Amino acid sequence: MKTCYVAALAIAIAVVSCKQDKRTGDIITKKPVAEVQKTIQKTGDYSQTRQVNWLGNNYSIVVQRMAETSSTVVDDASGNKYYDNKIIVRILRKDGTEFFKREFKKSDFSSYIDNTYNEKGVLLGVVFDRAEGDNMFFAASVGSPDKLSDEYIPLEVKVSRTGSVSILKDTQQDTGDQQQKSDDEEMTED
Repeated sequence: MKTCYVAALAIAIAVVSCKQDKRTGDIITKKPVAEVQKTIQKTGDYSQTRQVNWLGNNYSIVVQRMAETSSTVVDDASGNKYYDNKIIVRILRKDGTEFFKREFKKSDFSSYIDNTYNEKGVLLGVVFDRAEGDNMFFAASVGSPDKLSDEYIPLEVKVSRTGSVSILKDTQQDTGDQQQKSDDEEMTED
């Protein structure tokens, strides 16, 4: 009889153990994917001072580029985000008084660049080029904020002896030759 009880107990244990799920202690979950938060990049702040003789007088030209953190952020085609720039151009007389000061933004050049550069480009630079006659000429560019890119629109800023500003689309970049511009390519601001 003991054998029957032991056999019945073994069968009952076998039936109960077959109905229960085997527990291994392994826990299976999905690994959380850490979302990489890209920071907004800057193309680089800089300041440059040059001494120039113009109309028989010495002038200091100070150009400063800085990120415009309060403006719209530019998203390049790769998903990278950049601050646009503002560039301040100052022309100082020999005694330190200011002859000219202007803050340039990409919007100053918007009529000379296409929608792609208006949306995905930044103001890259405004640098002194030459003093010629009654005018000082500056090379300007709007283009890709990626430092490895060479995509940009060349422009020219002309400052007259009266302080008025003209913006031209540069059709002969990096030549240093006298450039002929048509009247419809030039915009004059006072």
